[in-house]
Amino acid sequence: MTPVSLPRHRLLPACWLSAGAVLLAGCGTVLPGSPGSAEQTTIAAPVTAELTELVPAPESFPAGYPAVRLPAEAAVQAAGDLDGVGPGATVEPARCTPPAARAEPGTTAVAVGTDEESRASLTVELSRTDQPLARLRTRLDDCGSVRVLRAGAAATVVTDLLADPPAADPAPDDALALLRTVLPDRGGAALTQTMRTVIGQVGDVRITVTGMVFGGSEPEPGPVQELFETAVERVREH
Repeated sequence: MTPVSLPRHRLLPACWLSAGAVLLAGCGTVLPGSPGSAEQTTIAAPVTAELTELVPAPESFPAGYPAVRLPAEAAVQAAGDLDGVGPGATVEPARCTPPAARAEPGTTAVAVGTDEESRASLTVELSRTDQPLARLRTRLDDCGSVRVLRAGAAATVVTDLLADPPAADPAPDDALALLRTVLPDRGGAALTQTMRTVIGQVGDVRITVTGMVFGGSEPEPGPVQELFETAVERVREH
């Protein structure tokens, strides 16, 4: 299939929901890091604390998003979904396929909060990485619109950068913010999913916070930013 080209500045990014966590597919365009941080091209000193100690507690999620911390196996599955296309999926062009989530113990911690009435969700993932955020930025810059095929279903995924990268106090080493929209070939607007994602890095810990909604609307930025700041502060403290 030929990748579909869609307008770059529209209602953007999204995902497919998988096993209680969002399945993101695709890549995007990104600008340099957040205010107070420089583009990260090397890894700073590793964070020594365990990720399970650093992931925000359910009670620290924004109001309206009752949350749970996922057990280790489910966290790895959720991380794979949030990072890309999920097991068994095919991405076109192939160069936009995200790397598989690491399955080693202690490399991933995830908490998910869901507004049961609206089906909106907030997910925070902490993961260990040996890559600076600049590597991710380079890949995203090359993959603004992709096709994703999984289990007989197909979708076009469009990703675009938000104008202002996320800020936090204390600041991460680097950060970026994006919107991602998944447009399924079947199902219409009701199944369209839109994601607002902010990603920061502190040392070897990557912090990813994603808000997701269905139906063509856009996730509210406030809860995503609030949870991102909470997560960055917890990692910085250790």
